[in-house]
Amino acid sequence: MAKRDYYEVLGVSKGASASEIKKAYRKKAIEYHPDKNPDDKEAEAKFKEAAEAYEVLSDADKKARYDQFGHQAFENGGGFGGGMNMDDIFSQFGDIFGGAFGGGFSGFGGGGGQRRVKGSNLRIRVKLTLEEVANGVEKKIKVKRKVKAPGTTYKTCSTCNGTGQVTRIANTILGRMQTSSPCNVCGGAGETIDKKPADADSQGLKMVEETVSIKIPAGVVDGMQLKVSGKGNEAPGNGIAGDILVVIEEEVHEKLQREGDNLHYDLYVSYPDAVLGTSKEIDTVTGKVRIKIEAGVQSGKILRLRGKGIPSINGYGRGDLLVHVNVWTPKTLSKQQREFFESMREDEHFEPKPESSDKSFFEKVKDMFS
Repeated sequence: MAKRDYYEVLGVSKGASASEIKKAYRKKAIEYHPDKNPDDKEAEAKFKEAAEAYEVLSDADKKARYDQFGHQAFENGGGFGGGMNMDDIFSQFGDIFGGAFGGGFSGFGGGGGQRRVKGSNLRIRVKLTLEEVANGVEKKIKVKRKVKAPGTTYKTCSTCNGTGQVTRIANTILGRMQTSSPCNVCGGAGETIDKKPADADSQGLKMVEETVSIKIPAGVVDGMQLKVSGKGNEAPGNGIAGDILVVIEEEVHEKLQREGDNLHYDLYVSYPDAVLGTSKEIDTVTGKVRIKIEAGVQSGKILRLRGKGIPSINGYGRGDLLVHVNVWTPKTLSKQQREFFESMREDEHFEPKPESSDKSFFEKVKDMFS
C-alpha cells in the first residue's frame, strides 16, 4: 500500500508552522497511543504513521527534501520512519506527550516511565559514479561502530530506580515546584554497569569494524542525505542503536554533464562528416549508442535522446540526453587542402543561407528548457 502524504497524516497544510505541526502530532499521538488503545493493531499503525510523519516534518532539512522529492527521498532500505518501532518513537518523541498517560510509557522502553537511550549516529560519505546514480546501486561499506562488549551486564540504577529520571521538589515563592531531569548517574538509561570485560569502555561498549550494506535508489543528487536505521553506535543497557547518515557525493563524469534529470554530451564532428553526414557512437549512462548525423548538420544543433537521462527521484519518468553537435574547424591545412577551400570561397553552396528552421543558439536553449 502506498504511503499517505505526511501533511495529510497530521492534518496540516504545507505552510503549517513548526508549532502547528507539533500540536497536530501530539493530538494524533494521544488519540492513537497504545495505552489508550490496548491490543488495537489499527491504532498502533496510525500511531507509528503519525510519528513517521512528524519525524520528517519537524526537521527543516528533512522537510525540505520531502517537499521536493516526496517519499522517494528516503527510500533506501532504511529510510526515515520506515524502520521505526515503539522504542524509537518513545525515545525520540516521548517528551511531546507532556503529562499524558502519567508521563510514562508503560510496556515500552522498560516500563515504569523509563525512556530508552539512543546511541549516537555515524555520518559517512559515499561516492557514486554517474552510472550508479542513474541505475541505483547497493554499496558495501566498512564502518567502525560501538557495540555492547560480550560479557557486559547491567543492573538497575539505584539513584533513579530504573526510571532514568530524577524528581526534585523545591519550595519557591509560588509554592512547591516539582521538576524532573535525566538521572546524572545513568544518563537517563535507568541502568548502570554491573560487570564488563577489560576491553570495554566505561559504558560496556567496544569498537568493532563491520560491513554494512546500503541500498541507494536511482536518481539521488549530490549532497542528499540518506539514513540506515539502527546501524550506528549502540547504546548501553537496553538502549537502542543510532543510525548511519549517508551523504551522497557524485563524481564528475568524463563526457557527460548532469543538469537535474537531464544529461548533456558535447559531440565534435569533422567538417567532412558535417557536410556528408555520418553516424557516431556516444556514451550514455546505460552503455554506448550509435546516432545518425544528417548531412549538412550545423554547429550548435541539439539532438535529444529521450529517456536516456537520470530517473526522477520521485518516480516520475526519466530525463533526456541532449547531444550538442559541434563542427570542428581544422586549424592547420596542407597546401592541397588550402587550395581546395580557396576554390570554394565563391561557390554558392558554401555561402551561409540560414533558413527559418535553423534556430539561433539562444532559441535552441529556450526550446530545450521549455
